[in-house]
Amino acid sequence: MRKIKLLSPRLANQIAAGEVVERPSSVIKELLENSLDAGATRLEIDVEEGGIKLMRVRDNGGGIDKDDLPLALSRHATSKIYELDDLEAVATLGFRGEALASISSVARLALISSTNEDSAGWQVVAEGRDMETQLSPAPHPRGTTVEVRDLFFNTPARRKFLRTDKTEYTHLEDVVKRLALSRFDVAFNLRHNNRAIYSWRAGDSQLEQERRVAQVCGPAFMENAVHIDIERGSLRLWGWVALPTFSRSQADLQHFFVNGRAIRDKLVSHAVRQAYQDVLYPGRHPAFVLYLELDPSTVDVNVHPTKHEVRFRDNRSVHDFIYSSLHRALAKVRPEDTLAKRELGEGADETPGVNPFALSSARPIQGLAAGEFKGQETMGFRAASASNNYPASYQPAAISPADVREQMGAYGELHRPANTAATYSLPETADEEIPPLGYAIAQLKGIYILAENAQGLIVVDMHAAHERITYERMKESFACGGIQTQPLLVPESIAVSEKEADCAENFHDIFKSLGFELQRAGPETLLIRQLPVILNRAKVEQLVRDVLSDLIEHGSSERIQHHINEILGTMACHGSVRANRKLTIPEMNALLRDMEATERSGQCNHGRPTWLLQSLDDLDKMFMRGQ
Repeated sequence: MRKIKLLSPRLANQIAAGEVVERPSSVIKELLENSLDAGATRLEIDVEEGGIKLMRVRDNGGGIDKDDLPLALSRHATSKIYELDDLEAVATLGFRGEALASISSVARLALISSTNEDSAGWQVVAEGRDMETQLSPAPHPRGTTVEVRDLFFNTPARRKFLRTDKTEYTHLEDVVKRLALSRFDVAFNLRHNNRAIYSWRAGDSQLEQERRVAQVCGPAFMENAVHIDIERGSLRLWGWVALPTFSRSQADLQHFFVNGRAIRDKLVSHAVRQAYQDVLYPGRHPAFVLYLELDPSTVDVNVHPTKHEVRFRDNRSVHDFIYSSLHRALAKVRPEDTLAKRELGEGADETPGVNPFALSSARPIQGLAAGEFKGQETMGFRAASASNNYPASYQPAAISPADVREQMGAYGELHRPANTAATYSLPETADEEIPPLGYAIAQLKGIYILAENAQGLIVVDMHAAHERITYERMKESFACGGIQTQPLLVPESIAVSEKEADCAENFHDIFKSLGFELQRAGPETLLIRQLPVILNRAKVEQLVRDVLSDLIEHGSSERIQHHINEILGTMACHGSVRANRKLTIPEMNALLRDMEATERSGQCNHGRPTWLLQSLDDLDKMFMRGQ
């Protein structure tokens, strides 16, 4: 056998570099995180040839003392933690003390820093050969500059895995964008090959934050985003979520930050998918920029070398908080919110000298303050807000479970308020408020309702809109009446693992609340003795297995409720008005008013949009009026 020997510092650092330094973007991430931890409020980033030739980061942070400069390039040297208790509640982005040592082992690194304002600084240089550092005086204002040249110059095997300059720069740019989204109070300037690419000013107001989000994620995202700010106990979730109609073919516009750290976490992804499940078109992905704030001691950030993953102490509460917050936020969006955002965005374009990104202001969701999430929330129909001052000719009809049951039993009948006999037209005076979706003027091909509102023409997909209304009423009725259960004459036996059987026992109350009664009949056997009536034809065994898998992985599961909702959705689809059915003007107006009062009315059960607006300006452009 070969003898055991200590690795040389150079080889040890190069091995560590394999975990930390994958490509130029990995280097930029580590350098920028160090600058942010140092209290920098302005970051200057210069890159050449995608970062392979040069990466330079200058900040105005606290700087590094002369005596600490050589130590900064040593492995496991850090100013961010000193003892085990510090690791229990890490509040900084970096803490391992490996980044600079790893980078200097595979590149030519120069570190210049000063801790005062008199431009007296010092420079330390390392070139990845013998790991010995050279210290010399160098003028520098307060702050630090790190210069990394010729990445992987001494490790050809690693260098050949780098891609083209354009590809490497794209990855590097993505890292800068994520960090720019994580810290709105810091100014970022990025130059590539001596050409200015981005210049983001610092700002703490919501308007300035939205300007940066629009610049990073695109103006279309902000025009279709809803701002949320929700607190429950020690948890706070805020940021922007895109409407379901603004979906993506890939999960490329999803930014989630935990205490300012960008992460990719399975638990978070699952909670977000669950929140969008009822409104997103199959195969599409939601877009969001969200920030979760919680006690640092309740989250472990030391579970991955690149710190992209975290572990929560209470997975279930975090998952439920994210899911319920987003679910309610998306449910509360009404046509008037969407129209107000569009009107605000159009106004920005008409304002001379004003950045339209800055005025694409998302309206906050109201009524989501701390303490609202008490007990189980009913996810279903919510009556129109009392602030909607509709004309006296119409008042939204109250909806009772009896109305819903009647509709469930008589598909195809529209819910018609008694006072909709008159034909509506836009009011002649400005004193009378026009409903968001206006008043119906015609029906096109028995498929679309054409309505006129204050902005222009509203086109409504009649079947899709009524399908959502019917679906929400069915869910409300189901919630009000409770889950009807039925015992099985012959209990169904399921062979499971011992871990799954233990899980079924631990979560017995959850299954009971959902209409299931599971009994353990052996170490690896479960008996289904009772199930919901509505699921009597479902593949119950597979459903129970999937729920157990979710409970083991995430501590919670929405599969049973989702399966029930799928059945209700199918019933709603068959129970909604079909194409080619002629509606009277009062019937059309009744449908419009119900859309304004129904949760998630912007999308049908399958995620398709139910209505769209063609403003008068849009129509004028189409017909080249005024040109």
